[in-house]
Amino acid sequence: MLWVAIFWPLEFKTFQQPTWELNAMTSENKRKHERILSLNMSYICLDENDNIVKQGMGRTLNLSESGILLETHFQIKLEYLVLLTIALKEDLLEIKGKPIHVRSKDAGKFEVGIEFLEPDQDSIRLLESFINTDESQHESTGEGDA
Repeated sequence: MLWVAIFWPLEFKTFQQPTWELNAMTSENKRKHERILSLNMSYICLDENDNIVKQGMGRTLNLSESGILLETHFQIKLEYLVLLTIALKEDLLEIKGKPIHVRSKDAGKFEVGIEFLEPDQDSIRLLESFINTDESQHESTGEGDA
């Protein structure tokens, strides 16, 4: 399988939902995993025959142990398989996923929710380590406190 990636330095932050969204929701967080923000990553979209149909750079809106929310400049079809390469500080995470929802945004942008498919143990450990490190850094600096 072919993996192509280009990376820029990334900055990661803990995801906090805007207050206006929290007011519209129940107070119970039903998410299985904490969301982490980051900036850039690369992706390759494959069709049902494993042919590359699109590839590009996207902006990560949030990241968890089970999936990722991307901002892209073109729509990713739900039937595509997506190969992702995400820079987590000094480590590169290569993981595959399946789009589970796509939302059209303004200025020709799309938000694509991708669920990770069959991540191996090394990928899971890398994600957990990155997320736990990021959370503890924010707790020790007081970031994210209201």
